[in-house]
Amino acid sequence: MKTIAELIQRAKTLSAEKGRVRIAVAAAQDEEVLVAVDAARKDGLADAILVGDRALIGAIAKEHGIDLSNYQIVDEADVVRAAALAVDYVRRGDAAFVMKGILDTSVLLKAVLNKETGLNAGRLVSHVGVAESPNYHKLFLMTDAAINIAPSLQEKVDIIKNAVDCARALGIASPKVALLAAVEKVNPDKMPCTMDAAILTQMNRRGQIKDCIIDGPLALDNAISAESARIKKIDSPVAGDADILVAPDIEAGNILYKAVIDLGGARGAGLVMGAGAPVVLTSRADTAETKHASIALAVLVAFSQKSETLPKLR
Repeated sequence: MKTIAELIQRAKTLSAEKGRVRIAVAAAQDEEVLVAVDAARKDGLADAILVGDRALIGAIAKEHGIDLSNYQIVDEADVVRAAALAVDYVRRGDAAFVMKGILDTSVLLKAVLNKETGLNAGRLVSHVGVAESPNYHKLFLMTDAAINIAPSLQEKVDIIKNAVDCARALGIASPKVALLAAVEKVNPDKMPCTMDAAILTQMNRRGQIKDCIIDGPLALDNAISAESARIKKIDSPVAGDADILVAPDIEAGNILYKAVIDLGGARGAGLVMGAGAPVVLTSRADTAETKHASIALAVLVAFSQKSETLPKLR
């Protein structure tokens, strides 16, 4: 896929073929979220269960001409309880995935990762962003911009696996993974992330990390520019054609993601991967368009993971 529009169309096609799924929206009294959810329903992507403050949901719906008769509404003003209820709908199979409304990320993830009542799948969760940039020849993924602060080597394995699962849901059979650093050479003393990158690359070559092609360390220009790699004499199956950009830590990942979207003019979508179901986790500052695209991405991932068991409405 080269565009977010293609991503959305693929999700719409699957929903038409397999039946629309439900989203459980936690703390749904958010203007951009409700607009995005209503657009997704009208597009045939998904229906929704709105868990949140009924009065506030009603006021927003009235302002935007949203017909709430199309939705199941669960009145719960407390955001902690709203998060738990939304997660429980997914756990019981009444919804396919959770979407963040107007609540802190930590509150939602605490409900998602609760070992007794949540969607904990025994793998580290991580944020995966998908971007359509006017300066790149295809969609690409970025991770982790939102959750893991300074991931260890083993945690990076899970972060890569989560991103690969997301990429495969987009139809990329063997995604090319670039492990980013400031330089292309291993410097274990001053830049330990370069050592991690070298180890992860070797693990991939030995089959310990499957379904992808990994190379690193690579600087960002080498990962996305074949000409840059040629000039620096970097012989790599990933350089210039990366599908996934893996940042060394949350600072680099967050800055990369926001620079691509806010300065680079890219369109984006974002999910949390690694739980028992995808979690639509976007910033409060994200537009309804980004949230709508994130719903479409979650639909693709959900169908990819559980295509035969998803709850269907029609």
